[in-house]
Amino acid sequence: MIRNKLIIAAGTGFLGQGLLSHFKDRFGEIVILTRGKSKTIDGIKYVNWNAKTFSGWEKELENAAVLINLAGKSVDCRYTKKNKKEILLSRIESTKILNKAVLNCKNAPKHWLNSSTSTIYRFSLDKEMDERNGEIGNDFSMNVAQSWEKAFFKTETPSTLKTALRTSIVLGKKGGALVPLKTLAQFGFGGKQGNGNQMVSWIHETDFARAIDFIIDKEITGVLNIVAPKPVTNKNFMSLLRKAVKAPFGIPITESLLKLGSLLIRTEPELVLKSRNVIPKRLLEEGFQFEFDTLEKALKNLIQ
Repeated sequence: MIRNKLIIAAGTGFLGQGLLSHFKDRFGEIVILTRGKSKTIDGIKYVNWNAKTFSGWEKELENAAVLINLAGKSVDCRYTKKNKKEILLSRIESTKILNKAVLNCKNAPKHWLNSSTSTIYRFSLDKEMDERNGEIGNDFSMNVAQSWEKAFFKTETPSTLKTALRTSIVLGKKGGALVPLKTLAQFGFGGKQGNGNQMVSWIHETDFARAIDFIIDKEITGVLNIVAPKPVTNKNFMSLLRKAVKAPFGIPITESLLKLGSLLIRTEPELVLKSRNVIPKRLLEEGFQFEFDTLEKALKNLIQ
């Protein structure tokens, strides 16, 4: 079934382009809200917005079947005071202005899916976190996630269904976390990172797009964990990655070396050291079937 109109806010990055490729034949019209120039390429309309104020882009929301918001500064940076502020505000401001735009519509989007993160849950080595029994944590990243979801849900949109996507690490061929990790492994640094016990929740880029399609189709609302069913330890993740790239060995990276390396490449060690032990309980209960339910299958598809 071809739906009438899809809006993807901040749709020019890795995730947005993956969704565009998945949905391009499933919607009659697709509009990407971007900080770049307004233009039309291959039938896709790109409309400029600053994710803070109205400037005409808001008219595009009229009669949309689906709105997907992916806006937010990348967390792959040093957590300086300035960057922390930008990480928080880029998520809150874009969500708030979209809430205003949706309420102003004569014919509002039927379903709005907003990015969130599986980092909302506390560090966990043992307990698997699902949407009902997962324990929300308390640090900078977790508090950003809570503020983000609060900004999304606290404004009621009577004509628009709302779903928050608690996404984990999305593995893709041309973007996301897999690209630098694969390079590390190929250069012989594909050993465990830190003590290697931390859990990694992940999802294949194809299943990420399929899960969103499934949520739209079934009109599922509330919060959903967008992760594969089987989190793995970092040690296991790196071992399977070495196997996939045919690396004969992998030098482990200690926590102190990781902290030094993170400083040099201007990122945060917590992106690797945090234990994300998250499972997609609601997706599975609704009957979603993963094409790549194990990391072995995902890596085989993405690398070989």
